[in-house]
Amino acid sequence: MRKHIVNLEKLKPFNVPVCACIGYFDGMHLGHQKLITETVRLAKQKNCESALITFDPDPWVAIKGAQDIRHISTMRQRMNRAIALGIQNIIILNFTREMSLLEPQQFVDIILSSINLKGLICGFDFHYGYMGKGNCDTLRDSISYDLIVIDAVTDEKGKISSTRISEAIVHGRMEEAHKMLGYPYQIEGIVMHGNHQGTSMGFPTINLDFSEEYLLPKTGVYAGYVEVARKPYRAMINVGHNPTFNFRNDISVEAHVFNFSDMLYGRHVTFDFLKYMREERQFRSKNNLILQLEQDAFSIKKVLLNYERSISE
Repeated sequence: MRKHIVNLEKLKPFNVPVCACIGYFDGMHLGHQKLITETVRLAKQKNCESALITFDPDPWVAIKGAQDIRHISTMRQRMNRAIALGIQNIIILNFTREMSLLEPQQFVDIILSSINLKGLICGFDFHYGYMGKGNCDTLRDSISYDLIVIDAVTDEKGKISSTRISEAIVHGRMEEAHKMLGYPYQIEGIVMHGNHQGTSMGFPTINLDFSEEYLLPKTGVYAGYVEVARKPYRAMINVGHNPTFNFRNDISVEAHVFNFSDMLYGRHVTFDFLKYMREERQFRSKNNLILQLEQDAFSIKKVLLNYERSISE
């Protein structure tokens, strides 16, 4: 995989012939995946490499000066998923205020022309250039290579979008998010030391040090998996403030991994959120909390077993 950064101030051409899709790709959901599938197909047809063109930071940072924007996925996740789907090159536009002020034709003549494009794939609602004045029609009129426009990918509620997925995540509707993403919602990070309260109750947990960029799910207990070296292990995940014994103002994300005893401190892991089980709440005693955790563990194992059966059929 090649990664190429496009800086408006120090523009370097990307000379490898490519067919590319373009967009922000937050979440890399089923709609985005359709763009990538078409990109890989067209690249093979034209006997060139495939590429994904994206933006960093989020365009809203440059356009509106937005801060603390939360996302479904990090750039690392988007890149890895694109590569897994067959993309050979990642082209990142360093999206500055100056780049946001380019008129649509300037964006084509300066930015896109610096890339050796043999074909371009975008969504039907793609906009570009100052104030988003450029669209699929102006783009088609401005380029000499093929442009393929992908229609909306829909479900029973309408167009699958990052906005709908974000709304599902913050309300704990993980199955709904899963259907639109095509995979469970995931948060990656490094395992860090906690205060070992879970260990004293027979439910040791791994605490996740994760990017502040993530859109966090609704606080509570979840059925899910912890992926270690890409291998999933059944887990009980908690998102919240730990109100009973270890209250903290910031939200923690931690998991008890069933039947797992390896030391994971400092390891990179992924939490997969499958199903919201219950709200986080404060318990009167340690014994009451232990009883609830035992009940949670039983319910979660049942949910995960049913899920595994459903995907193996």
